[in-house]
Amino acid sequence: MPDVTKEQILDALRQVHDPDLHKDIVTLGFVTHASACDGTVKAVINLTTPACPVKDQLKAQAEAVIRAIPGVKTVNIEMTAVAKDAGGPPRQIAPDIRHIVAVSSGKGGVGKSTVAVNLACALAKTGARVGLVDCDVYGPDVPMMMGLKGEPEASGGKLVPKERHGVRTMSIGYLLDEDKPVIWRGPMVHKLIEQFLGDVAWGPLDYLLVDMPPGTGDAQLSLAQIVPLTGAVLVTTPQAVSTFDVNKAVAMFKQVNVPILGIVENMAGYAIEGLVEGAKPGMKVRLHVGGSEVVVPVDIEGRFSTVVDVFGAGGAQKLSQKHGFPILGSIPLNPMVRVGGDAGDPVTIADPKSLIAQKFAEIAGRVAQRVAIQSHRALPILQ
Repeated sequence: MPDVTKEQILDALRQVHDPDLHKDIVTLGFVTHASACDGTVKAVINLTTPACPVKDQLKAQAEAVIRAIPGVKTVNIEMTAVAKDAGGPPRQIAPDIRHIVAVSSGKGGVGKSTVAVNLACALAKTGARVGLVDCDVYGPDVPMMMGLKGEPEASGGKLVPKERHGVRTMSIGYLLDEDKPVIWRGPMVHKLIEQFLGDVAWGPLDYLLVDMPPGTGDAQLSLAQIVPLTGAVLVTTPQAVSTFDVNKAVAMFKQVNVPILGIVENMAGYAIEGLVEGAKPGMKVRLHVGGSEVVVPVDIEGRFSTVVDVFGAGGAQKLSQKHGFPILGSIPLNPMVRVGGDAGDPVTIADPKSLIAQKFAEIAGRVAQRVAIQSHRALPILQ
């Protein structure tokens, strides 16, 4: 029997479709190598991001369709990844950064910086080259959350980002005394953001996450004016006042032509667990929470558990339905997140096997998915 041809391999792989881009992996240019020798087929599939959440699924499908080719004995598929450029004209500032993503919220106190830090660390753990710039000049929390301090070094006339957990970072918190407040007007904020993007030696990056200050003010407008953004990730809590303010952020980003990649619902419930010693099966525990009573049964060991919606429920779902962007994930309240943030070791690093770390990893994958989709359109810059 004659050996398998390259054309046969490519024809088979055309049956494998990317679920987000809705095209086969050959047409998308993902297949960078295909060969066969004595019944052994080798193929290289190069995805748009190391954080691709469907990588294993695509590999399994590719192996299956190749094995179905007559004469194939062994299949070796190598999965690689290089983030695709954002598209559009070359960026004048920070040209080596493939994607710039704003992490923003309509109001403060929703855990925006916590989400930004953990997403950056989760993306870096996939092998992606990641940077995190702290544009919250009035409350720079990235240095503490990343366990970094001190002035950054300079090289070749540029600041060198401080790096930890595989993430390159820059913040006004490195340049000022910890107790010194930043009392700046809009033009100064604009200039700082411009310098953090253009005068920092970021090097090649797949993703630069930008931790924005709360609201819809000068920093958000300046960022959209300075560089084309791949998109924005919005952070909210379930409570009505938070989702109400997110509507303003959505309107602002639409006005400056920045696509919303999705929304992260933080502080989505608090898990309560306990043990009632001597309890018998069928007994119940009555919990008084927020003016209401929750009745929870105990198991045969006297244990009980429930999730209390401290900040309400369904806020992100309503926003998603109203504006048509996806919910990237929900993060429950957990003391581990606070402990990790205060200690400079985000939960994705400090306890990577925990449920909450896995949730951040899933959200990072979905962000990477949405970024890959946006890579197929030209990115606007506000004039």
